[in-house]
Amino acid sequence: MKSGLIALAAIASLSACKTAGTLDDTGVYVTRSSCPQVGIPAGTGDITLFNPATSKDASAIDVVATITNLRASCTEDATNVVSTATFDVVATRRDAGEARQVTLPYYDVIAQGGSDVVAKKVGYVALNFPAGSVRAQTSAQVTGRVNRGAAALPEDVRAELTRKRKPGEADAAVDPLADPRIRDAVARATFEQLIGFQLTQDQLRYNATR
Repeated sequence: MKSGLIALAAIASLSACKTAGTLDDTGVYVTRSSCPQVGIPAGTGDITLFNPATSKDASAIDVVATITNLRASCTEDATNVVSTATFDVVATRRDAGEARQVTLPYYDVIAQGGSDVVAKKVGYVALNFPAGSVRAQTSAQVTGRVNRGAAALPEDVRAELTRKRKPGEADAAVDPLADPRIRDAVARATFEQLIGFQLTQDQLRYNATR
């Protein structure tokens, strides 16, 4: 699963006297976090239900729901980096009829290196439409865990990324991430928490082609 959220930028562990964005005579210091980056993969942030289910005509659209207001906080314990994400689901229905409940599935994935799914959970949100209303909203919370050791860079890679480079040196202008070994190590230590609706193949196809 590729989401495009991983930015393999220059990465450094800062000393106490450096802050993120600090200019130095050898470059710019950037803080790398072990917390997963949180996002909604393209094509899975909304879902459309049809009635009748076999029709894909606009006139048959029954309910449309969207994941929004995604936020995350991150803590660490002795073993894991723990990411807790909250989000809202906002939905509209075609007819403002009697009170109705609609239950929708969503997934919570931990991905490593931008492509490898290492953990996945499927949950459900219940949307309650009041009588006479076409709108419903609810909230949900999910928690993902990443092993602290897996999210840490090897010492030799960290040393290469933070090594001072003086102007005039052969590699002073070379991005250390141009080295496949360094780039792959950074990717392996980078995690994402991805949240979206658990769609069927037909629903995925509809989102991709509408």
